[in-house]
Amino acid sequence: MVRHRARNAPGFSLVEMVIVVVIIGILGAIAVPRLTGLGSNADEVALGQNLAILTRAVEVYKAEHAGSPPTTRLQLLRYTDEDGNTSATLGAPYIFGPYLRKMPRLSLGSNKGESDIVSGGNPGDSGSAGWWIDSTTGDVRANAPDSDLTADGEKLNEVVASKFLKR
Repeated sequence: MVRHRARNAPGFSLVEMVIVVVIIGILGAIAVPRLTGLGSNADEVALGQNLAILTRAVEVYKAEHAGSPPTTRLQLLRYTDEDGNTSATLGAPYIFGPYLRKMPRLSLGSNKGESDIVSGGNPGDSGSAGWWIDSTTGDVRANAPDSDLTADGEKLNEVVASKFLKR
């Protein structure tokens, strides 16, 4: 014997179910673009933090080396003497540093994932490094070509720690 459901029986009608699915779709269409933008924002926050860490390390290095900034990654990761020569062990004359436990990696752009330092030329001239340090001033930038931009359209290689952290 087949029983038919009465009109006033509990449950949802097909029209009610379609309305709920449409509402969920609209909410998803609003939320997904906002969530996908979070990844690039997180990469930019990481860039700002890494620039701040590197800038502080370079400033301390300069203070201990007569105002000369580091020009290699090892100068930040190992012990150094007055002239910037490096050693894996502490002992005279290698009494300065290390300034970092490990080099941060560039979080976005063409050289994403790179952690080496380049100090000659301009930022982005060398594709083999993540960071560029001005060999005269110690200014730290992302080693990125002019075509690499932040979400705001700013050149990645023009972002400096102090400017980024004020945002």
